[in-house]
Amino acid sequence: MNILELQNLKKYFATQKAVDDISLKVERGQIFGLLGPNGAGKTTLIRMITGIFYPDEGQIIFDGKKFDPSNDVAYIGYMPEERGLYKKMKIGEQTLYLAQLKGLSRKEALTKIKQWFIRFEMESWWNKKVEDLSKGMSQKLQFVTTVLHDPKLIILDEPFSGLDPVNSNLIKDEIFNLAKNGATVIFSTHRMEQVEEICDHIVLVNKGKKILDGTVKQIKQEFKENLFSIGAEQMPSLNGTAPFEIIGSKNHAHIVRIKEGNSPNDVLHYLLQQGVAIHSFNEILPSLNDIFIKLVEGTPTARQFQKI
Repeated sequence: MNILELQNLKKYFATQKAVDDISLKVERGQIFGLLGPNGAGKTTLIRMITGIFYPDEGQIIFDGKKFDPSNDVAYIGYMPEERGLYKKMKIGEQTLYLAQLKGLSRKEALTKIKQWFIRFEMESWWNKKVEDLSKGMSQKLQFVTTVLHDPKLIILDEPFSGLDPVNSNLIKDEIFNLAKNGATVIFSTHRMEQVEEICDHIVLVNKGKKILDGTVKQIKQEFKENLFSIGAEQMPSLNGTAPFEIIGSKNHAHIVRIKEGNSPNDVLHYLLQQGVAIHSFNEILPSLNDIFIKLVEGTPTARQFQKI
């Protein structure tokens, strides 16, 4: 079942089409990547999902029914890129206040705060002020305040900004745990390597439109260029009948492109016939970063990948 469905959403500001007829579905328990360059419409989309903006056209379905901001925002946790903590307020008091705003009793809030503070090694922070924290420490606190009330849908905008590798791994592990325990995570970032590692499904938007929609595996397969890395001490001289061409070689690793109409088995068969001793044979798939750049710079055409 989908926790969230956007149906033909549109949002205009004066003459700018910030979101232009975007539809997408987010499955329950999924880690979903919402990607796009600056000004693509991601923030506007998120603000409609969280009830900050109302769409000019289209409909939002949340947890099986039409989205009602007055009720449903209680089941959403939103960590914006621009942090929203009160700098002069003590951390413990602020966390307790925000938890109660989300509907937790004081007793429930204190129990959950203690659990999260221990997990994130924040026990000694209670009487500190936010303005005394480093960017990374503030990030950890913001994450805790976002997930403290056990929301059904968690929206994280650049959650790793300012974090060192240790704390990045800590947050990443918690994202996996939250999804494992039934929460759905929408993850927005510019760092494609994190998307590849974390997300099940991604949508790429550009200039207010959806231009890519599918699982990471499906998208990589769709944009592959028949490139392979072959480990061999020496490659034979190629003639016109060879099923591949050599793109480059370094330290017995040879990058080849298979010609149209041929398969990896054809390449292996050809090399074995030539007496080549093959140590490794691996397909080279494009990175999400390469695909992102290619699509954003290249085409406005939307793609919809079918499940396999």
